[in-house]
Amino acid sequence: MIQADDFLGRVRKRGFDFYTGVPCSFLTALINRTISDPDLTYVGATSEGEAVGIAGGAWLAGRKPVMMCQNSGLGNAVNPLTSLNFPFKIPMLLIVTWRGQPGIKDEPQHELMGKVTPDVLDAIEIPHEVFPTEADKIDEVLERAERSMNQRSLPYALIMQKDTVADESLNAAAVVAKPGGARTDRRKHGKFPARIDALKLVQEQAPADAAIIATTGKCGRELFTLGDREQQIYLVGSMGCASAVGLGVSLNVEQPVIVLDGDGAALMKMGNTATIGAYSPRNLVHIVLDNGVHDSTGGQGTVSPGVDFAGVAHSCGYATSAIADALPEFAASLREALATPGPHMLHWRIAEGSLEKLGRPTVHPPEIARRLRDFIAGKRA
Repeated sequence: MIQADDFLGRVRKRGFDFYTGVPCSFLTALINRTISDPDLTYVGATSEGEAVGIAGGAWLAGRKPVMMCQNSGLGNAVNPLTSLNFPFKIPMLLIVTWRGQPGIKDEPQHELMGKVTPDVLDAIEIPHEVFPTEADKIDEVLERAERSMNQRSLPYALIMQKDTVADESLNAAAVVAKPGGARTDRRKHGKFPARIDALKLVQEQAPADAAIIATTGKCGRELFTLGDREQQIYLVGSMGCASAVGLGVSLNVEQPVIVLDGDGAALMKMGNTATIGAYSPRNLVHIVLDNGVHDSTGGQGTVSPGVDFAGVAHSCGYATSAIADALPEFAASLREALATPGPHMLHWRIAEGSLEKLGRPTVHPPEIARRLRDFIAGKRA
C-alpha cells in the first residue's frame, strides 16, 4: 500500500497536474488528495466519456492530464478513447480501477468487467499495467507510461487494485451550485436559417484568438468547407464530447472558446451542461445548432423539439442563455456572449439539410490537434 502523495508527488514532477474523472471507492484516497491539494486541478465529470473529453481539451490547452474512473465506466469511455484520442493522437494517463478482479470477492455487477478489463484495454490498443503498490516502484512505472505516451501519442492505463492507496480525508469545499443568469427568447418564428449561414456568421464574428471546437458530422465538415483555420478543430467522432473538450480547453486558457454543438450530440451527453455550469468558465460560448434531426445519418429525428436547451443551461448555472431562430438574432446573441463573462448557451434553431456534395476535412486529425495546441500556446505566450 502507498500514500496518495507518494504517487501524486512523483507524477507532478513529470508535469501531470490536471485531473478529471468519476469516483470509485478504490479511487477515494487518490481523488480526495487531488481535490484537497491547491496546486492540482480536479474536475469532477458526470460520465467517464465526458472526463475523457475534458482531459483531451486540457491536453489541447497544453496540460498533461490524468483521467480516473472505475472499470465499469471504462465502457462509457471507449467511444472517445477510440474516436477522439486515437485519431487525433491525444495522450493522457488513465487510472482505471479493477473492481471484480478475478479471485477477489466483489459485487455481482463487477464480475464480468473485472474479468475483461485488461482485454478491453488490449482491444482498444491502450497499453497498461497494474498501478504500483510500493512507493519505490512508482518511478519505473511512470517512466514506462511516459515513454509510451511520448512515442505513441496515445493514452497509457494503470489498473488500480483494491486497497492500493491508504485512506485520505477530503479537505475541500463542495462545488457550489450557481443560479443561472439572464435567459432570453429571441425567436421570430419564421423560416429557419441554414447551418452553413450560421457557421459563416460564427467565423465572421469569432475573435482572432478564439479556439473553435466543432462537433462531429456535417457541422465540422461545413465549417471546414467555409474556410479552414488553425484555431478550428473538427471532431470526427466522440459524439457528445465537443462541449467537454471545450470545457477542458476553456478552464486552461484566457482566450475565447466557442463550441459548435448539435442537438443530437448535446442530448447524448447532457451531463456536460451541468459540469460547465458548475465550473463556470468565463470564456466559453456553447452554441447548440438544433435542426431536430441526425443530419449526418439520414435525417432521423431527435427528441430536441421538446427540449429547451437554453432552459437546461439556465438551470445548470450558465451566466446567460438564449434561444433564437433567425440570423440577425443569432448575430446579436453571439456578439453579446463574446462581450460578457460566461459561460453562455446559445440555442440556435436551424433548418434541416446541408450543402450538396459536402466534402470532408483534408487535414489529418493529428495535425489539426497539434496546430490548435500550438495556436493556443502561441496566444498564451
